[in-house]
Amino acid sequence: MERTINGPSRRQFALAGISAGAALLAPRALLAGEPGRATETWEHGPESSAERAIPTSFASLKQVNAGLLSVGYVEDGPAGGPVVILLHGWPYDIHSFVDVVPALASKGYRVVVPHLRGFGTTTFLSESTIRNGQQSVVAIDIIALMDALNIGKAIVAGFDWGARTADIMAALWPERCRGLVSVSGYLIGSQAAGKAPLPPKAELQWWYQFYFATDRGQDGYAKYRRDFAKLIWQLASPKWAFDDATFERSAAAFDSPDHVQIVIHNYRWRLGLAEGEPKYDEIEKRLAVAPVITVPSITMEGDANGAPHLEASAYAGKFSGKYSHRVVTGGVGHNLPQEAPNEFVQAILDVDAF
Repeated sequence: MERTINGPSRRQFALAGISAGAALLAPRALLAGEPGRATETWEHGPESSAERAIPTSFASLKQVNAGLLSVGYVEDGPAGGPVVILLHGWPYDIHSFVDVVPALASKGYRVVVPHLRGFGTTTFLSESTIRNGQQSVVAIDIIALMDALNIGKAIVAGFDWGARTADIMAALWPERCRGLVSVSGYLIGSQAAGKAPLPPKAELQWWYQFYFATDRGQDGYAKYRRDFAKLIWQLASPKWAFDDATFERSAAAFDSPDHVQIVIHNYRWRLGLAEGEPKYDEIEKRLAVAPVITVPSITMEGDANGAPHLEASAYAGKFSGKYSHRVVTGGVGHNLPQEAPNEFVQAILDVDAF
């Protein structure tokens, strides 16, 4: 079943919860590092997101049943074009790609941008389904979405939770991925890695993860989710001069009734404080060994990313196919697709040409 939700009613449906550190703690094997390959520096243009005319929103939002979810998503571009799936992070939403989508569609791509579970109009089909935020299930959601939309293969690209999801898809289902663009690189992790202590300065960057481990943190996030998200935006992108309208456009996605449960479970699962579902144990075992990604890949980083992240040399060896890394300069933070959309679009075009 598929239906279209026109723009004016979008907020009504939304009302029906590595980001500064939304990336998983990488496996310790990665921290030893390997020499990076083909690192490039890309200078972001002088025009900031605050200076650009902000698109009011996407024209319409569609819904389709896929796996355990009714997925809310944007689609643009020719139906027969090569597919690009764009995946957002926490605490962000599909509007991180509001400038990217029309640029790719104008190049002939069919672009699909879903709200992840717990965001926007993406809802669970059953009230009895566990509100699970562990890393594997989000990737399974997107594979189910591809099946529902009859998409055999796509370029997958994203940041934060979305980059981790794209990494997992490329690692475990390479036959479904034409290429990968991953902001902040290789983000696949494990509960064992998440339990290992870090130096105090590094632990400080994960302050919210420890906050979410408490009942106070869960209640505080539920009560102050907009204030919390705005703080994360500011910490993760300290030089991004976003305005209130830009923030509020995305913040509506956090009003999902499942948002808080998904976010809290995600971070507690990482630390081993919450169990995952046994039916995903085999997939998590495969991810725990940090599988190599074989599909053509470009990793990216903003030079002003305030969220916890590794240097590219720490994960370059996890990409065995054609690969390059790009650093986008000019004060670009964690939400790279929204802060530097032209550079993000170019990476997708380039990885498709690899």
